Amino acid sequence: MRLRLPERRSLRTRLLLFIGGILVVVCAAMALTTVLAQRAYLMGNLDQRVTDAAERSQGGLQRRTGDDTDLDFLNERGQAVGTLAARFDTDTDADTDADGDGTGQVIAAQVVTDDGTQQTLTTAQRAALDGIATDGSLHTRTIPSLGTYRVTAIAGDGVPVLTGLPMDDVQDMIGGLVLIEAVAGGLGLAAAGVVCAVVIRRQLRPLGRVAATAVEVSRVPLGRGAVTGLTRVRERDTYPGSEAGQVGAALNRMIDHVESSLAERQRSEERMRRFLADASHELRTPLASIAGYAELMNRGTQRIEPTLAWRRVSAESARMTGLVEDLLLLARLDEGRPLQSSEVDLAALVAEAVWDARAAGGGHDWQLALLLDTPALVLGDEARLHQVVANLLANARVHTPAGTTVVASVEATEAHCVIRVRDDGPGIPRHLLPAVFERFTRGDVSRSRNAPADGGSGLGLAIVAAIAAAHGGRIDVRSEPGRTEFTLTLPPSHVLLEAPSATPPATPPAVPATGAPRPDVPRGAPAPDPR
Repeated sequence: MRLRLPERRSLRTRLLLFIGGILVVVCAAMALTTVLAQRAYLMGNLDQRVTDAAERSQGGLQRRTGDDTDLDFLNERGQAVGTLAARFDTDTDADTDADGDGTGQVIAAQVVTDDGTQQTLTTAQRAALDGIATDGSLHTRTIPSLGTYRVTAIAGDGVPVLTGLPMDDVQDMIGGLVLIEAVAGGLGLAAAGVVCAVVIRRQLRPLGRVAATAVEVSRVPLGRGAVTGLTRVRERDTYPGSEAGQVGAALNRMIDHVESSLAERQRSEERMRRFLADASHELRTPLASIAGYAELMNRGTQRIEPTLAWRRVSAESARMTGLVEDLLLLARLDEGRPLQSSEVDLAALVAEAVWDARAAGGGHDWQLALLLDTPALVLGDEARLHQVVANLLANARVHTPAGTTVVASVEATEAHCVIRVRDDGPGIPRHLLPAVFERFTRGDVSRSRNAPADGGSGLGLAIVAAIAAAHGGRIDVRSEPGRTEFTLTLPPSHVLLEAPSATPPATPPAVPATGAPRPDVPRGAPAPDPR
């Protein structure tokens, strides 16, 4: 049965009790082993002395001519104080020795006293010696008023005689040994307990500091507001070579994760609030314009020409529709909905997009460069990829002055296909670069834009990044005054076709597009020169 310590006790107490229990068991086992070994040695020595005394007594009787009660051999030299001798009735018959084991009735017994004389045993004392066989075996008998004796009886070739020696010396020595071991063991256990308590306390002190840090962190309100500067476990308590240090290091890592997660949650909440505010304003602006023109129309045609009013209402409706479609597209891409999949020729697609950009921004110098080691074919949604290139070109047109040179290039190798859109405009402000692909990121922080030249809603580059990720690619930007370059990297079609897990479904649900490619440029045909 296993010993289970109560879990409600502290680790320090349980360790101390466990170690103390083990020490008690070990000390008790050692003491018991020592006592038993010492007793066996002393009893063997005593038994040998008893046997020698019996043989010596029998030899003394053979030299004497006294009667059956003669015990004068006890007066001989060499008899120790307390030596006991007894004579048996030599005429023992079958009725007296009913067992037939060679035992006889003790008829005379004496003991050597402290002053060297012999003292005759009483009838009650002699009765304690009855039943001892004369076969030389050793027995322990307690004799009234004399104590415990180790006795033996031998017959041999001479007269049967019983001899015994007191066990007081052996018992006293064993008792003294037990007392010494008990005192020494108690003192040793007490000292070991104190040392163990001090060592355990010192060794668990780092764990206590780690627990105190955890308690302090648990009291910090993490459910609201910005959470920064959480308490960490000190470096000395994070040494990986000890269990407490491992716990401290793990707690620090967990606190780092918690703090970074809370910071990310705070940033996400701030982005969400800003997103909702921007989206609300972007939708409110065209709605307010529509409501304003409708109010003017209700007041009469003298205030505004109906054709102009309806034209402005249509423009604001288209603007609001485009914003809603962009938000819906981002939401669907965030959900991971599959796009339509077919083989797309990026060279023809980019050439078409450059033609469209040239028609929309005649004040810019539009150029196309094709650097093809292999056909620029990718698997993807053609409409979405066209939207990516159109957004990048529109971004260059809107945010650069007239006369800016915009170069769209396509590179194709066995490993990847790359589309680059580069311009020599003023560049993107450095503080906007980290967030340029986030939603509603604009060069002007205000929300008042009355003309297309004032910039878009801030969703164009966010849509570019989302569509690139949905196609297994990535979008990067490098910008400095005089050179801004967006790089779209996509895996070629043969790479996706060779991966079984990457094979798209035959007819996946389509994501609505805000625009369609020009039908007059056949896919796979050489790209026309937009210049």
